[in-house]
Amino acid sequence: MTDARLQAELAESKNEIQKLREPLSMGTPTVHKDLSLISLVPKWSGLESAVPLEEFFDSIESSAQIGRWDEID
Repeated sequence: MTDARLQAELAESKNEIQKLREPLSMGTPTVHKDLSLISLVPKWSGLESAVPLEEFFDSIESSAQIGRWDEID
């Protein structure tokens, strides 16, 4: 390889590294969702023997908060 080609590849690699670093420098943390917490939500059938509706919604809200769910989740 010629010296000029090596210099060009080095410059290209530096640019690529800079592009990859930009999102990290913005301070945006990576958020990991845990959708497996849906297993904590009890089934609700609507029957008198089922858990109260308020408790059902509370379990959804708690699981969503712990699992970092979005509104759409």
